[in-house]
Amino acid sequence: MRHQDRRNFAIHMIGIPLAVLGVVLLFVAPWYWGVAAIVFGYLLQWIGHRWEGNDVGEWAAIKHLLGLPTVAVSPRFAKPPE
Repeated sequence: MRHQDRRNFAIHMIGIPLAVLGVVLLFVAPWYWGVAAIVFGYLLQWIGHRWEGNDVGEWAAIKHLLGLPTVAVSPRFAKPPE
């Protein structure tokens, strides 16, 4: 399961709504506010995934499509084989 590190989970609680707000701002405010909110929201999520040690979801999907190795779940949070 992703988002096991409490810091990553907490930062996603800020980053995801901020990125969504950025999309809304693109339609109701000057474009740079929307772009800034989207970029900062995704930056926060990227930082969270660096802490946790796995790939950001969108990047993992792109790497998977290109046949590159991905880290879906950080090894320190993976369940040991039974």
